[in-house]
Amino acid sequence: MKFIVSSSYLLKQLQIVGGVINNTNTLPILDNFLFELKQNELKVSASDLESTITATLEVESDSEGSIAVPAKLLLETLKTFPEQPLTFIAEENNKLELSSSYGKYALAYADGNEFPNAVELEDAVSTTISADVLSTAIAKTIFASGNDDLRPVMSGVFFQFSPEGLTFVATDAHKLVKYTREDVTASQAAEYIMPKKPLNLLKGILAGSDSDVIIEYNETNAKFSFEQIQLTCRLIDGKYPNYEAVIPRENPNKLMIDRSQFLNSVKRVAIFSNKTTHQVRLKIAGAELNISAEDIDYSNKAEERLTCDYQGDDMQIGFNSRFLVEMLNNLNATDVQLEMSLPNRAGILTPKDGLDDGEKVMMLVMPVMLNN
Repeated sequence: MKFIVSSSYLLKQLQIVGGVINNTNTLPILDNFLFELKQNELKVSASDLESTITATLEVESDSEGSIAVPAKLLLETLKTFPEQPLTFIAEENNKLELSSSYGKYALAYADGNEFPNAVELEDAVSTTISADVLSTAIAKTIFASGNDDLRPVMSGVFFQFSPEGLTFVATDAHKLVKYTREDVTASQAAEYIMPKKPLNLLKGILAGSDSDVIIEYNETNAKFSFEQIQLTCRLIDGKYPNYEAVIPRENPNKLMIDRSQFLNSVKRVAIFSNKTTHQVRLKIAGAELNISAEDIDYSNKAEERLTCDYQGDDMQIGFNSRFLVEMLNNLNATDVQLEMSLPNRAGILTPKDGLDDGEKVMMLVMPVMLNN
């Protein structure tokens, strides 16, 4: 088997595909890329058993074959080359010879048949969504998903598709994000939970892309196809919690404030907060928001005042500053609104501008008990 390919083109595709490879694999074969050559089409795959990414490359060749090539060794070698054509020749004695304008390099390869096959989706339903919408949906939600191994359903992002629109939800029980698109719809209702790792890979690959993504899914797996890339992954098994039940409906106290001012103020004040609770106190009265934090153990204390637009009763409420900072960082609005009912009920953060038509985002943050 022999083929010729551009070094930078090959490196770019291998870096995309290689994102799925774990640092420590239970099966040694998973430390390899699978190369499947058919004339001038080379398919390169990598897998961690849960997720598989395949990229299809155009190469110069008139041969066929399938081999598994050490991923780390190949990537490290390719990174050192300037743009040039490279020739790969797989010889009988399990030796892959790579020729560049500088010299020759030999890598040991394994039989491609040892590599686990990607899952074929049966009875799959498909939806087409633009790469831009999908990467935004992932970026807006994934930070709110949990890391608790005991509750795996909350460690992913919940995809809810219907003819009315698409909804993406993530929560770790302390914070929750619901991102909705009414300008994109699915032919039929479906819901499934996507794991975090493939979503992070997708977010990176799709950033800046203007192609369409075809999402196919059934009970157990999902497949994302775009440009020359396919990502197949196993879904998280289980039922997602009823997130609508935790969203408070009646929130008479509404605070409108400049996002970056609020964010910078919380960041500064939080430096003085208790290092385990990260608690900041919001005290709102009239058109004034007082943000304060205190670490009694070290006698550290900070307080800032901001002007705001507030409608509602005077109130004091405590939040974990890290959650507030994460949420405010993930909104690209100039002004945000924080809706509250009682100091022991969740606050709802929404952007007041910066959204596309048909786009909605709602962030919920649980309060922390104030020790008066």
